[in-house]
Amino acid sequence: MAVHGTTEATAVRTPNRDLRWLRRNIIAIAGLCTLGYLILPNIVVMVFSFNKPNGRFNYQWQRFSTDAWSDPCGVADLCGSLGLSLQIALWATVGATVLGTMIAFALARYRFRARSGVNTLIFLPMAMPEVVMAASLATLFLNMGIQFGFWTILIAHIMFCLSFVVTAVKARVMSMDPRLEQAAQDLYASPLQTFLRVTLPIAAPGIASGALLSFALSFDDFIITNFNAGSTVTFPMFVWGSAQRGTPVQINVIGTAMFLVAVLCVVVGQLAGARKRSKRS
Repeated sequence: MAVHGTTEATAVRTPNRDLRWLRRNIIAIAGLCTLGYLILPNIVVMVFSFNKPNGRFNYQWQRFSTDAWSDPCGVADLCGSLGLSLQIALWATVGATVLGTMIAFALARYRFRARSGVNTLIFLPMAMPEVVMAASLATLFLNMGIQFGFWTILIAHIMFCLSFVVTAVKARVMSMDPRLEQAAQDLYASPLQTFLRVTLPIAAPGIASGALLSFALSFDDFIITNFNAGSTVTFPMFVWGSAQRGTPVQINVIGTAMFLVAVLCVVVGQLAGARKRSKRS
C-alpha cells in the first residue's frame, strides 16, 4: 500500500511540475515560435539560393549548385537595380534622419501654435495606406511638371521615412533627464558643447534606430516607388518584374546576402552594447 501510494503521489506531482514549468516559460516559448515563424521565409530563400532549377522558375528543389553565388550579377540589370536601390536608400536615410531629428527636437523641446497639428501630420504617413501617399505624391509631381525618376523616388522615400525617424528620436528625447544638460551648463559648457557631448550621445540610440529603420523601409519599398519611378527600376521592382517571367536564383542570393548583413549588424550592435555595459560595471 505504501509503495502504491508513493507512486500515485509521484504521478500527481509530475503533471503539476510540468504545468508550473510551462507557466514559467510560456512567454519564452511563444517568442521563440514567433521568431522561428518570421525567420522561416529567410531560410527558404537561403536554401533555394543553392538550387539549380531546370526551367525559369525557382520554386521546386532540383539539385545543389553554387553557380548563382559564383556569378550573382549573371542576370542582366540585376546588380544595376540593386545599386540604385542602395543609393536611394542611403540618401533617403541621410535626408530623413537629418530632417526627422530636427523635427523631433523641435516637437519635444519647444511649444508653438502649430505643434499639435505638426504631430498629427507626422503621424499620418504611418497610419494611412502606402498607396494613398504614393498616389498623392505622384499627383503632386505631375501637377508640378517634374519628370519621374531618381529624384522623385528619393523625395517620396524621404517623405515616407520621415515619420518613423521623428517617432523614434522624439521618444528618446522626451525620456532624457534635463538635469544632465543643466549640469553641463553649470560646468561652463557652451550650448554647442552641451549638445555635442551630452545631448547628442544620449539621443544617438534613437537616431540610429530611426536611420536603420529608414534604410530598411526605403530599400524594401515597392508601392511608393512604383507610383513615382517612371522608367527607373529599383531592386524591388526588378524582383516583381522577374516574377512574371521566372525568378532567377541570383535574386535569392542577393536576398540571402542582405539578410546575413542585417544579422551581422545586429550581432555587432549587441556585442558592442554588452561590452559597454561590462566596462561600466
